[in-house]
Amino acid sequence: MQFMADLDRNEDGGLQIMYGIDGRRDLTETIREDRGGYGGAQPVRLGNGAFDQRQNDVYGAALDAVLLHSRRSQRIPRRLWPLVLAQAECATAVWRQPDQGIWEARGKPRCYVSSKLMCWVALDRAARLANIAGEAALAATWVETAAEIKSDILEHGVSERGVLRQHYDTDALDASTLLAAIFGFLPPDDARLRATVLAIADELSEHGFVLRYRTEETDDGLSGKEGHLSHLLLLARVGVGADRRDTAGKSADGAPREGRITARPLRGGARRRASRHLGNFPQAFSHLALVEAAARIIVAESVTELAGEPGREGD
Repeated sequence: MQFMADLDRNEDGGLQIMYGIDGRRDLTETIREDRGGYGGAQPVRLGNGAFDQRQNDVYGAALDAVLLHSRRSQRIPRRLWPLVLAQAECATAVWRQPDQGIWEARGKPRCYVSSKLMCWVALDRAARLANIAGEAALAATWVETAAEIKSDILEHGVSERGVLRQHYDTDALDASTLLAAIFGFLPPDDARLRATVLAIADELSEHGFVLRYRTEETDDGLSGKEGHLSHLLLLARVGVGADRRDTAGKSADGAPREGRITARPLRGGARRRASRHLGNFPQAFSHLALVEAAARIIVAESVTELAGEPGREGD
């Protein structure tokens, strides 16, 4: 929280999508032609060319973190309140605009469903934080904006078969839409959420691993085949969050799915069919998701066990 409070922000008050570990803003990407990665992989890059991209999910990620930090104490540190105001104002201003999306696509900016969803998260969390701060008028304004964003997503971001789209101009699937369950955008029993989870399990998974998207359907500005996310990752988290712990093992018609998707031993951010790692290892994005998935499963099973014990009914 102190790190976020101390960061230099953009002219509009918004956070940059990433910073150096020392808070530096300039992460201009350079290539080292004299170096090779694992197995001679090229190119080797320093920095990150996405540092100055527009990624509208950043506001929701920041404010969800602030809410988690403040919820138990029911107080917002004085240094964080200006950050809350700025991120809520930025999300309000940009949620209609296309961006590069959560996967940092280097293609044309699009109206990604996940980005708009995270703008909804920003305003939803900002409203809750405003209530904690005793700012009822601000809370009401932000609740109204969050409702407008949600209405727009459900009107333009859902395909005819009732599945969340990658972006408004396609019916392609994208694992990032599973954020709808993780952040409470849709309730666990919502038909659109269930249809999305099942569609991704059936159509966006290979060899027990989840793809971010199909490269033939996505202009990500990169060449080559997409690697797999470790384990079942987001899908496992959503399957539990949506009260569908059996989702990974059943197809859309309820029949057992061949090659059931299950959690695997820790691997890198992605892998090839030859079981060699692609991407970064260790990778917090992958491994923290696995830990959270395991925790949700343990909690769900514990609640079920307690409910079945004598004298526990109604606890």
